[in-house]
Amino acid sequence: MCGIVGYIGNKKACPILIAGLTRLEYRGYDSAGVSTIEKKGLSIKKAKGRVKNLNTLDGINELEGTIGIAHTRWATHGKPSDENAHPHQDNSKTFSVVHNGIIENYTELRNLLENNGYHFYSQTDTEVIPNLIHYYFTKDKEKDSIMKFLRAVRNACLDLKGSYAIEVISSYFPDNMIVVRKDSPLVIGTCENEKYISSDIPAILSYTRDFYLLNDLEFTILSRTSAKFFDTELNEIKKKTDVIEWNSSAAEKDGYEDFMLKEIYEQPTAVRETIGSRISNNLKCEFEELKFTKEQLKKINKIYIIACGTAMHAGLSGKNTIEKLCRIPTEVDIASEFRYRDPIIDKNTLCIFISQSGETADTIAALKLAKSEGATTIAISNVIGSSITREADYSIYTHAGPEIAVASTKAYTSQVVLINILAIYFAEILKSTKKEILDNLKQEILSLPKKIEETLKCKDQILEFAKKVYQEKDMFFLGRGIDETVAKEGSLKLKEISYIHSESYAAGELKHGPIALIENGVTVIGIMTDEKLVEKTISNIQEVITRGAKTLIITNQKINYNSFNEAIVIPETNPLVSPILSVIPLQLLSYFISKEKGLDVDKPRNLAKSVTVE
Repeated sequence: MCGIVGYIGNKKACPILIAGLTRLEYRGYDSAGVSTIEKKGLSIKKAKGRVKNLNTLDGINELEGTIGIAHTRWATHGKPSDENAHPHQDNSKTFSVVHNGIIENYTELRNLLENNGYHFYSQTDTEVIPNLIHYYFTKDKEKDSIMKFLRAVRNACLDLKGSYAIEVISSYFPDNMIVVRKDSPLVIGTCENEKYISSDIPAILSYTRDFYLLNDLEFTILSRTSAKFFDTELNEIKKKTDVIEWNSSAAEKDGYEDFMLKEIYEQPTAVRETIGSRISNNLKCEFEELKFTKEQLKKINKIYIIACGTAMHAGLSGKNTIEKLCRIPTEVDIASEFRYRDPIIDKNTLCIFISQSGETADTIAALKLAKSEGATTIAISNVIGSSITREADYSIYTHAGPEIAVASTKAYTSQVVLINILAIYFAEILKSTKKEILDNLKQEILSLPKKIEETLKCKDQILEFAKKVYQEKDMFFLGRGIDETVAKEGSLKLKEISYIHSESYAAGELKHGPIALIENGVTVIGIMTDEKLVEKTISNIQEVITRGAKTLIITNQKINYNSFNEAIVIPETNPLVSPILSVIPLQLLSYFISKEKGLDVDKPRNLAKSVTVE
C-alpha cells in the first residue's frame, strides 16, 4: 500500500514526482505530498486527497529543486489529513522522509524520542523515522560526511521493527539521497546523470529500462551520476542493473476510458505472452526455470497453493488441474491465515505462492515459513525481480505486462493459464495422465487467446444487463466444481468496484442455508461450463427462479436458454481452463455496473493495488 517516487538529476524534480505519483495512485489515494531540496533548504508540499490536489497548492509551481521525494498514501496509522500526509520531517527540518510499510514498534520509538526532547505533529508511525535519523546523526561526533548520513539512516533502520521502503533527503547533503527497503518494494531506475526511484516499475518506465532491484536492508547512496550500495555493516556491495522489457505504453490508458477496461481487453495478448514458448506448436511443454526430476516429484506428498484475494481464486482453479492430472493432494490456503495455523510442512511438501506484484506481505511471510520448514517453493508473479521471486527456490512469470487497475483482471487469467501449464509439466514428468489427454489440454490452451477475443464480444449484452441491475443491493453467484471458483472471483470483482454486497456459493449448498436469502427480484448469476455438472446446476438455478430471482447464466453448454432472464454463451473449451473464459463476462459486468453508478473504477475506496503490509 502507498506509493513512493524519487528523483535526482538536472531537471525540476516536482513535475517528475507528481507524474510518478499519478501513475502510482492505484497504490493509495488518501493523501499525497512532495519534498524537494531548494536553495533555502527543504520544501514540503502535501495535501489530503488525490494526487491532483497537489497542483492547487500555493508555491508548488515555484519549486526549482532537482532532487526530491514524493508519496501517495493509503492510511494505516492516523486518519487521512494534511498533517498525516507524507513526507515527514524531523524537528530541525533538515531531514525529509517518505515511507511505505508499517513500523510495528513506533510507540516505543516515539516514547524514546519524546524523552530526548523531540515533538510529534502527526498520528503516523512514519514520523519517528526522520527524528530517529536526526537523533543518530547528532550523536555521531565525526565530521559531517555522506557516510555519517548513511550511518544515521542505517542505525535508525536497525531500530525499526516491521516493513519499510524509505527515501531520505537532507538539506545538509543537497546532492544526495539515501534509500533502503525491507519487506516493501523499491526499485531504482538509472540513466545518464539521473536516477529515478519508485515502489513500482510502471511509474518510471517511461524514463528508463535499466533498473537496480534492491534486496532487504541494502542501503543506497544516490547522486546524479552514481548509485552505491551497502549492507548493514556498511560494506559496499556491487550490483548490476536489470533490463525491464515492458513497453512503457502498457502503463498508459491508450485511448481507453479506464485502466480496468483496457486490461480486460488486453487479456488475449496477456494470455498469449503467458503461454509464450512454454507450449510449442508441436505441443512440447517446457519450463526453462524449473529443474524437477521424476524422483523429486514422486517424493512430494502434498502441495499447498498460497495466495490472497484474486490470486487465491486462481489457485483454486489450479488445484483442480493439479489434482486431476498429477494425483497429488493439493490444498489452497489464504496467505494471511496459513502461517498462523501451524501448517503441516516438511521436505516432501511443495508450496506454490501466487502474487501479481510479488510484494504481497502476507504471501511473502508464508513463503519464508515454508522455506524454514524445508518445503520446496515456487513463486508465480508478474514482476521480474520482485521480493517473492527472490525468496522462492523457483520463480515463473506470467508476463502479463503492467496491471494498473486495483481490481485484477488480466493477472488472474494469466495466473490460471500458467498454473494449468505447470500442472501439465508435472504430469508429463510423472506420467500420471495419458499423453492424449495432456495434448488435448495443450491444444485448448493454445486456442485460448482467440477464444478470449470471441468472449469479449459479449460486451454489449453485458452492458444492457448491467443497466438493469446496477441499483441492486445484493447479488449471488453460483457454480459447481471449477465453476464455483469463478463464482468466487466474480463476486469479489463486484464487491471491489461497485460496492454491491455479493456472495458466492457452491450451487449444491443452496438448500443448506443460502436459499433463505433469495426473494423476489434478487439477481442470481450462475456459471455452467462442465457438462458433467450442468444438469444439477440448472436444477439449483430453477430453485431460485421459483422464488422470484432474476437470473444471468454464463455457459458454453447446449441448454435451453429461455428459462433464464439472460444467457451469455461463451466458446466451448476444456472445463479445466474454462475459468479463463467464464470470468470475462463477470469482469465486464462489474465494470459496467460501476460505471453506471458513476464510481471510480480504477481506484475503489479503501483498496490499494499492492498489499505490502500485513
